[in-house]
Amino acid sequence: MSDETIETEFTKTSSKGQIVIPSSIRKKLNIGNGSLFAVTTKDNMIILKQVDSGISAADMKTLRSIEEAWKDIERGNYKIKSKDDFFKEFKEW
Repeated sequence: MSDETIETEFTKTSSKGQIVIPSSIRKKLNIGNGSLFAVTTKDNMIILKQVDSGISAADMKTLRSIEEAWKDIERGNYKIKSKDDFFKEFKEW
């Protein structure tokens, strides 16, 4: 164990099971919006480990676009295109 002082703060779960990481800890660990964590349990503890996603901002933007496209498809908001039109649009993209 390191010589670092252990800070203990308290938080509660929301109705959706979400927890808030106290601001002092977020600042100390540079945790921001969209930070990625690995989550596991040991005995009666929940363990969070901040991890680097290795995904660039451009990749995240693409993934969000794909997610929105799937939602549109699920809502029935799509057009049927010919194979040639599809590949033409794909090439432009």
